[in-house]
Formats: sequence, C-alpha cells, structure tokens
Amino acid sequence: MALPSRVKIVEVSPRDGLQNEKEFVPTDIKVELINRLSAAGFPNVEAASFVSPKWVPQMADGADVMARIERRPGTIYSVLTPNMKGFEGALAAGADEIVIFGAASEAFSQKNINCSIAESIARFEPVVQAAREAGMRVRGSISCALGCPYQGEVPVEAVVDVAQRYLAMQVDEIDVADTIGVGTPQRVRDVMTAVTRVVNPAHVSGHFHDTYGQALANILAALETGISIFHTSVAGLGGCPYAKGATGNVATEDVLYMLRGLDIDTGVDFDAVVDIGQWMSAHLNRKGSSRAGNAIAAKRAA
Repeated sequence: MALPSRVKIVEVSPRDGLQNEKEFVPTDIKVELINRLSAAGFPNVEAASFVSPKWVPQMADGADVMARIERRPGTIYSVLTPNMKGFEGALAAGADEIVIFGAASEAFSQKNINCSIAESIARFEPVVQAAREAGMRVRGSISCALGCPYQGEVPVEAVVDVAQRYLAMQVDEIDVADTIGVGTPQRVRDVMTAVTRVVNPAHVSGHFHDTYGQALANILAALETGISIFHTSVAGLGGCPYAKGATGNVATEDVLYMLRGLDIDTGVDFDAVVDIGQWMSAHLNRKGSSRAGNAIAAKRAA
C-alpha cells in the first residue's frame, strides 16, 4: 500500500504529557504551551482533562487553561472526559472535542477503573449522546491495544471489539493506543489491519509510546496499513501513571523529522516545534527525550 501523502498530527503534550509531571505545571506555562503549539500549525491539540483532581491533580486547572488559550481558527481543542460531570466541564469550557477512553485489556480495566470493558464503554453512552447533541466531536481511545502491564498479551479480537462498540456509539475517531509501548511493527500491522476491516482507516489513529524504542517503527508500520492520524508529544513528554516503567509518548520532533524524510506533509512547522520542545524541557529543568529535537538544538548552538 502506498503511504499517505498527508498526516494529521494530534499534539497531546498539554494533557497526556503534563499530567504525569510530579510537580504542578503552572497554568501560565500550560496556556503558553498550547498557544505556541497552535501557532506552529497543529490541527488538533489535546489541551486539558476534566477528570477528578483527586486522581489527576496536574489537570485541576483545565477550566482556567481552556478559558485563557488563544484559539486558532480551524484548530480542534480536545479534552478528556470520563463521565457526565467531565462532559459538563468540557461543554462549559468550549471544547471542540471530547475524548473517552476504554481499555482492550480486562485486567487493565479492572485495575484502572474497577469495572469490566463492557461496563466502562456503557458508561460513556450518555456522554457521547450529550456531546453529539451539543455538536461536539467525539474521540474514543482504546488503551493497552498492543499489550497490558497486568495480563501481558491482548488479543487482536479484544481491540476490534472495543472499536466496534465505539463505532456503534458513532464516535468520530478511534485511537489505537500502545499505552505501555510494548508493540512491535508486525503486531501493529496485525492490529491495525483488523481494526480497519471494521472502521474506515481515515477515522483511526495511532498513539504510540516509546518505552522499548519501537514507536517510529510502529508508526511506519501503521502508515503502511493506511493510517494517517498519529498522536505525538513535544519533547516526548508523558507516560502512563497506571503502567509501571512506561516512558513517554513518541516525541513530536522525531515523528515530524521522519515524515519529512518520507515526503509526507503535516502542515506543522518543524523548527517551531523544536523550539517549543527545548523551551518546555528547560522549564521542566531536564533534557527532552526527542533525539531529533536535541540534535537540531545542538547543531544550532554549535
């Protein structure tokens, strides 16, 4: 299969990236990060989370963040919503898209939210319905689609089952997420091929973590199956609080560098993203995990 000529990048660092920081990142910094990402040309920015602050204290200022960002016309600003209370917060904040999340692993679902996969998905039905009535986009994320920290291997059929449940709810986009980064290219091909038999590939995205250094190879494998939407995080920020040892999302800079080498258009300003990654890493007082970003920054400084 020919590779897509254009790829949509969903930048997740303001939410999936920063929610895992030990120290609270000031609201001003979050707002500036989102504004800089918008200016760099990202078509979709995952901006905040309306989850209980008890569970995710880093995201407690979601309403303030959403109220203060400068919205770029045409950019989709997404927020995570686990329930109706979260949806009400998202609606009040003027979010363009809500994100619901269920696991493909029964063990992860039980450990993470104390219920079965089927129960977790059923809980989202009123949330999705309310979002549809409000004219908001809905994205459904399938976590642990390529492996689970508790049960190990996750059957391909389990991923397809969650995708079909989302499809029945009429979500706009389905994320296949390698939450703990254990996926390898052949596994990605198998899962994406199975999912795209039941879901139009134009509505499927790949969300890869780089725990085992496989994320870029996995993205290339997904591209080869017709996937053209990917989630990335500037400077490789983020991880999974429920998966011990899980490192960050794949770095946006590294993905953009690879896509540029494949002549795949993203509409995103690569140099601006390198600057954002270096700025954010400096604020967090550590070196970012983007190899391309760090290499370009070193070259500039030479």
